[in-house]
Amino acid sequence: MSIERIWHNLTVSEVIESLRSGIQGLTSEEAERRLAQFGPNELAEKKKISPFMLWLGQFKDFLIIILLVAVVLSAVLGEITDAIVIFVIVLFATTLGFIQEYRAERAMEALKRMAAPTSSVIRNGQEIEIAAREIVPGDIVALRTVDKVPADCRLIEAVNLKT
Repeated sequence: MSIERIWHNLTVSEVIESLRSGIQGLTSEEAERRLAQFGPNELAEKKKISPFMLWLGQFKDFLIIILLVAVVLSAVLGEITDAIVIFVIVLFATTLGFIQEYRAERAMEALKRMAAPTSSVIRNGQEIEIAAREIVPGDIVALRTVDKVPADCRLIEAVNLKT
């Protein structure tokens, strides 16, 4: 089975035949095998940044760089107390920025998990609800009004379709 085809140029029967599927959908066993072969139906997530690297990233801010230059200049001019005070302010600002960014990332991950989309597919001849990430090539997806399209799909049948 090749998934590297120009699907919109094929007829419905050619698509179904190419994907070794049918109007009755895939069997549960075949869907599991394809899920293992092709992986989940989701966008690849960018590599997560370690908390330490996230904190170091705070030092890229223009104002932080200016304050670090002020620390160095104060130290060179012999104003050690000023240099220490400015450096403490820099540490406070970068730590505060890190905490806010770290919490925001965790909140986004929690929202993603809570809002995991589901979709209706035909499996073993019956319509069932599954997580959209479990859709595999060859699945027959049933779309209803206001449903989000959960994957690249080839329309088999449509009634009053508007997009």
